[in-house]
Amino acid sequence: MHDPFQTSYTVARDRVRDAAATVHGTTDSYTITARGPDDGELTIDVIIVGAAGPEHTTVISSGLHGVEGFFGSAVQLAWLRDLATGRVTLRDRCAVTLIHALNPYGFAWCRRVNEDNVDLNRNALTLDDGERYRGVPPHYDDVHRLLNPPTAPSRHEAFRLEAAWTAWRLGRRVVQAAVASGQYEHPAGLFFGGVDPAQVTRLVQERFWSWTRAAPEVVHVDLHTGLGSFGDYRLLIEPVHAAEIDWFRTRFDAARVVPVADGAAYAARGVMGAWLARQAGACLYRFVCAEFGTYSAIRVLAALRAENRAHRFLRRGDPAHTRATRELVECFCPKSPRWRRLTVQRGVEVVQQAIAASSSVNRNRE
Repeated sequence: MHDPFQTSYTVARDRVRDAAATVHGTTDSYTITARGPDDGELTIDVIIVGAAGPEHTTVISSGLHGVEGFFGSAVQLAWLRDLATGRVTLRDRCAVTLIHALNPYGFAWCRRVNEDNVDLNRNALTLDDGERYRGVPPHYDDVHRLLNPPTAPSRHEAFRLEAAWTAWRLGRRVVQAAVASGQYEHPAGLFFGGVDPAQVTRLVQERFWSWTRAAPEVVHVDLHTGLGSFGDYRLLIEPVHAAEIDWFRTRFDAARVVPVADGAAYAARGVMGAWLARQAGACLYRFVCAEFGTYSAIRVLAALRAENRAHRFLRRGDPAHTRATRELVECFCPKSPRWRRLTVQRGVEVVQQAIAASSSVNRNRE
């Protein structure tokens, strides 16, 4: 079997486009203004297979956090190859939409954020409901300096000890929310949600429903890595779907369905899938964030912290910059053959569960 993991954004994009052609999928490519390494063009590729006028569509999106695109792209490619060989099939009146590399800049440059240091999964605020691109989470001031030192990264730092002390002093959940919920006051800092809707956010908000071929029922899985136990996964359900948690538990692996609303995971502002759920109108839309675990939370956070500082204070090619980038990629797409084999297998299983779930939405409508 060909390895679905690719070495770069450009190669991953080419492989997915080629695989889409073998299953007679339609591919629309949307070029963003930022450029990739060697001044290469960066695109979001939307591949649709199945019915032209579907009753239900499954959407599988990847790379919203750029560097996580290595994994998400691998799952999408593996699923397309399974479709081509007949290992998986589509039912009548069903469509599947693959959104490849929602953050092509971050994927291409091996960063989690976009070209403006914006975390795109903190950027989709509901302005009509009074949300604004302002503010920080509670206790953020207690962690800002820890997260964003005004210096280049060093091999000799006490970050882990300082982070452990902060978590002990404030409480782990308080620190987790303060760190990762999204902040809108420090443009160079981690988890910055932006000052307005980013180009990619606007594109999704304007085009998403056409990418579902206007299906009245949609199940959307957004693929992520970096949170959770090594090789395992959780399906995070946003508060907007809290009343439907039993629906998710009966369609997916119930043991892995985690409602964000009950405090089992931090609730972030500006989550793209939550924004879509609030704007779905007559469409019966259900969103799942599939998080595949890698390393400990402290290692992942340390990698994010070091890479952001390297980007700010060092030139590409500097050994410290190279180390920081390699560690970030490792934290979001480990080289371990076991991790890659297991997570792609489980990722394809989640895709198939989502397809079955969307196909049963109409028959089981409450």
